Amino acid sequence: MNLLVDGGRHREALLALEDGTALRGRSVGAEGETFGEIVFNTSMVGYQEIVSDPSYAGQIVTFTYPQLGNYGVNEKDMQADALHLKGFVCHDACYTPSNWQSVVSLPDFLASRGVVGIEGVDTRAVTLAIREGGAMRAAISTTDLDPKSLVRRVRESPHIEEHNYVADVSCKEPHVVRPKGEVHHRVVAVDCGEKTGIVRRMAEVGIEVTVVPWDTPAEKIIAMEPDGVFFSNGPGDPDTVPTVPETVRAILGKLPVFGICLGNQMITLAAGARVEKLPYGHHGGNEPVMNLLTGKVEITAQNHNYGPVFSTFGPLVPELSGGLTEHPESLLTWSRMHVAPVAMNERYGRIRLTHVNLNDGTPEGIQFLDLPAFSMQYHPEAKPGPNDSAYMFESFSRLMDGREDYLAIDVREGRRF
Repeated sequence: MNLLVDGGRHREALLALEDGTALRGRSVGAEGETFGEIVFNTSMVGYQEIVSDPSYAGQIVTFTYPQLGNYGVNEKDMQADALHLKGFVCHDACYTPSNWQSVVSLPDFLASRGVVGIEGVDTRAVTLAIREGGAMRAAISTTDLDPKSLVRRVRESPHIEEHNYVADVSCKEPHVVRPKGEVHHRVVAVDCGEKTGIVRRMAEVGIEVTVVPWDTPAEKIIAMEPDGVFFSNGPGDPDTVPTVPETVRAILGKLPVFGICLGNQMITLAAGARVEKLPYGHHGGNEPVMNLLTGKVEITAQNHNYGPVFSTFGPLVPELSGGLTEHPESLLTWSRMHVAPVAMNERYGRIRLTHVNLNDGTPEGIQFLDLPAFSMQYHPEAKPGPNDSAYMFESFSRLMDGREDYLAIDVREGRRF
């Protein structure tokens, strides 16, 4: 059955979830079928940055905002050269965008990149299914329109934890990104699925970045004599890339280290702490996070299904943790106390919790107190999203300068107007 939409002929499509949910809609993008882990994103704008984010490798992205594509797609907002997401789900896709920068419509863009998508479904129902059942396997198909058949095939499909998606999205050869002005520091960035917006933001604060593949040995990185090392965001389960925590472990204490998202998880694993899979993750540009060092709240952009468990870094240091001797059940305790607690880690000494998510109390940032390293779980480059956390790139520069107060920056200092 073909459906006529906006003057174009689009095949019927079917979305099936592991829990048995099946929704009919219209094909948007490429025809065919795709399987992956389904998540939802709550951003109201920035769909191009989202679909081009390598961190979505292996995932089917459902957008909660009702219409996608009204301002089209341009060249400058791409976060990677290729699209790595498995599929695209929205309520209504715009085929006639209106924006002076637009060069192609979103549906045509997806089709040209081979991304299978579906529109015309109740994305509220999809989101509720994910919130209640957690991130789960799913499929979109224009060829198998039998709900029982597609649900069965979804349940037989691989889990995201069975594949190393970092190896798929990382660069194959090193390359250098230079600032337009004076170079203040030189950094090696380990590409686990790095968004281009992150490298550009580092360049804006005078950092020359040499981007290297995810499996570059620590000895080779150290031999490049950088001022610091950055571990990037990326897709999938951190346990599928065990070599990266080993690289982190070999560098910690020798050079300043900074990590974002998957990089934060890699630093966590390097410290011997545990990373857990969240029920449905954080995907969107409106997550409130408190900086426990300043008491200020930042609205952040996030994209991850995994995160650190702060209590597994080690026991609390009471005199640095508001007098508490045991880890509280909820990290929101620290936001109420306005205390940045410190755990004593067996490998690296004191590690401080610096940021907490105010929605669910998950840890969002850590700082090593006995060696130069810090990381956060969210995306300070804000591609897309608010700029409240952009100061983190200046923090990295200050860390390489040897400043002890590198993280205590008021969010207003890092905002761009």
